[in-house]
Amino acid sequence: MAATKLLLADLASNAKYVPSKYIWPVSDRPNLTEVNTSSDASIPLIDLHDLDGPNHDEIIKQIGQACQNVNDMLMITRDFFRLPESERLKSYSDDPTKTTRLSTSFNLKTEKVSNWRDFLRLHCYPLEEYVNEWPTNPPSFREDVAKYCTNVRGLVLQLLEAISESLGLEANHINKAIGKHGQHMAMNYYPPCPQPELTYGLPGHTDPNLITILLQDEVPGLQVLRNGKWIGVNPIPNTFIVNIGDQMQVISNDKYKSVLHRALVNSEKERISIPTFYCPSPEAVIEPAKGLIDEDHPAVYRSFTYAEFYEKFWDTGLATECCLDMFKAA
Repeated sequence: MAATKLLLADLASNAKYVPSKYIWPVSDRPNLTEVNTSSDASIPLIDLHDLDGPNHDEIIKQIGQACQNVNDMLMITRDFFRLPESERLKSYSDDPTKTTRLSTSFNLKTEKVSNWRDFLRLHCYPLEEYVNEWPTNPPSFREDVAKYCTNVRGLVLQLLEAISESLGLEANHINKAIGKHGQHMAMNYYPPCPQPELTYGLPGHTDPNLITILLQDEVPGLQVLRNGKWIGVNPIPNTFIVNIGDQMQVISNDKYKSVLHRALVNSEKERISIPTFYCPSPEAVIEPAKGLIDEDHPAVYRSFTYAEFYEKFWDTGLATECCLDMFKAA
């Protein structure tokens, strides 16, 4: 294999073994024999068509719009990663401050072991500030992705209202708590791996943002930790995976916990996943909701800006499963 390749997809196409920089220590490797993949252990499946309330019709509309072009999104992502290497590399950067960039693994500058993943990272809200940075090949990329981002954001806003109410808060509490809002997405490409038991697509971690809406293709790979056991999340057509992120755990004062999850790879098929990360704006001050704090339930976390949290997360990388302990109240 040519050592000068920047992207995993171009390294992996002829790989007969996993290069040493991708091999995890024995104690940290995925133990596939301990993963529960039975249907009894699956995560809850919620049909949002059953939602009641005055916004029922609007919620159904948002769900429908978000689902309409999921196949377009999976196809455009697959088409992008199948472009010639020279075309893909037009978007390449290892600078994490760039708002549109193609890269590999997670944080090349700090990580000790690389992950079996390439990704295209896009900022997508406000849409008009970022869409002109996005790739223009495949030709329908900007149009298809912009439509998807807009529809998913509509779905997220409806979910945030429902989550606020489930906490006993005003419906607009979370919406107001996260400032001007932010939205990013990653198009993850996991090539076939000749020795999948030695590495990860992504190791166990929680998402640093507020809430994540995940679209995935038909290839298994996502796992979540429940009651100390890893559970395989088998893909179901026409569904999204909704993950609670670290900021939601803070706002809920630990009532809702961020989800520890990981991505595994396989030796036979490439896998596509497309998480949308909805997050506070950098200057937003995040803290437990006042309505959830009393003598019996003191604040678990101190106040902090999302910029402060994300900087700590990025510097730590995926070496730490979750950064929340660094922000506990004294």
